[in-house]
Amino acid sequence: MAKYECHLVGDFDEILKQIESGILNGSISASLEDRSDYNCDGVRCAVRVFERYSMLGGNRLSMNVTLIGKGENLFLSAITSGGSKAMFFKINTLGEGVFLDQIRQIALGFQKA
Repeated sequence: MAKYECHLVGDFDEILKQIESGILNGSISASLEDRSDYNCDGVRCAVRVFERYSMLGGNRLSMNVTLIGKGENLFLSAITSGGSKAMFFKINTLGEGVFLDQIRQIALGFQKA
């Protein structure tokens, strides 16, 4: 499992759109498996679960992306899982890191200074 979290500044809808398109266009096998959106008193939360095939590991990986914020102050959390064929311990996590790098590159343009 690999994790990336950061604070962002910007338009919630625009950043969410960039995340979705960036992940889906970043790999021919990427798919959006499910989504959830919530809004309460101006605080918004969007959860997206992506999946893709990892050529390196010969298996599928998933990534849960959560974007939460109020106004232009946002927080992004992305957590990957999968990518290992071992039964009792995790090996070959390279595919997870590559998947997570896609979200990291998207977030760079919106990070707080």
